[in-house]
Amino acid sequence: SRSALKEWAVVARALGSGRQTLLLRKGGIHERRGEFEVEHPEFFIFPTYLHQKRQDLLADYHEELDRGRVSRPAADLVSIDYYAIVKEVFHVSDLAPLKLLEGEHILSWSAVEKRFFYRNHPGLHVLALRIYKLPQTLTIPNTPQYDGCASWVDLDQPLPTAGSRPVLPEIEFHNRLEAIRRILAPAAA
Repeated sequence: SRSALKEWAVVARALGSGRQTLLLRKGGIHERRGEFEVEHPEFFIFPTYLHQKRQDLLADYHEELDRGRVSRPAADLVSIDYYAIVKEVFHVSDLAPLKLLEGEHILSWSAVEKRFFYRNHPGLHVLALRIYKLPQTLTIPNTPQYDGCASWVDLDQPLPTAGSRPVLPEIEFHNRLEAIRRILAPAAA
């Protein structure tokens, strides 16, 4: 696969540790036949260090943010450790159910609210992801075309995923996905 989704490095590590199984996104989604779909149903997690803010993270993750800044690769390199498969996408147009997802991600509630109301257009996409750890870190050149604020990156070359292992056992992932569905399915637009 050559598709990668840019995400804060601290969030990428939370996905990779199994702490987080979902992403709350405003953009990066397009509509087809009246249904919301992810542009790429499988993708690498492309860690980015831009726009990471302490106040947008739970307090438990402030130290992790600092550690990540210290250990980040050189600016001309990107280290990719994780691959994701989208299991479900919900478009949530009511803020209340998002409050019930607080244990499923590392964003502060103020950050969730800010994203929900961004550009005065209430709503968020919630992507439930099955995350896989690559057998080894893939370090690739960070080219100018990868810069900017686009969500998706088309990598210069396909990267291998053989030997990747899910970060959560099947039963645990299934239980967490069911819990997310119970919260969001009734609220999904």
